[in-house]
Amino acid sequence: MVKEIIKDEFFLKQKSKSCTKEDLYIANELLETIQAYKEQCVGMAANMIGYLKTMMVVLDENKYLILINPVILKTSGKTYQTEEGCLSLQGVRKTQRYESIKVSYLDQDFKKKIKTFKGYTAQIIQHELDHFEGKII
Repeated sequence: MVKEIIKDEFFLKQKSKSCTKEDLYIANELLETIQAYKEQCVGMAANMIGYLKTMMVVLDENKYLILINPVILKTSGKTYQTEEGCLSLQGVRKTQRYESIKVSYLDQDFKKKIKTFKGYTAQIIQHELDHFEGKII
């Protein structure tokens, strides 16, 4: 089901909680919603569609990847300044991002994965991780 994008900053500033297997239905809603906004959106956190859960979907190598309970294990050490927009907010804002991140996460089968992401995909994941912390760029 395509969900409405949450724009309420009070809601968006709340911290998300870890996902359990009972939350897996959110993955389908994230996928359907991001596909409905594919012209404007390359990543989406669960709180953007009304769930305070640590689940996201990102466009990675031209396919959608679900990351459940992701955690950055290591950063490249190098940062760069960029401007980002968000469906939940108007306009763009400046932020700092790491060029490369190593992430531990669960896939849709709740199997642990570890992957290094670079460039734009790393930037998207960092943006969505900020959503989990209630940080609005």
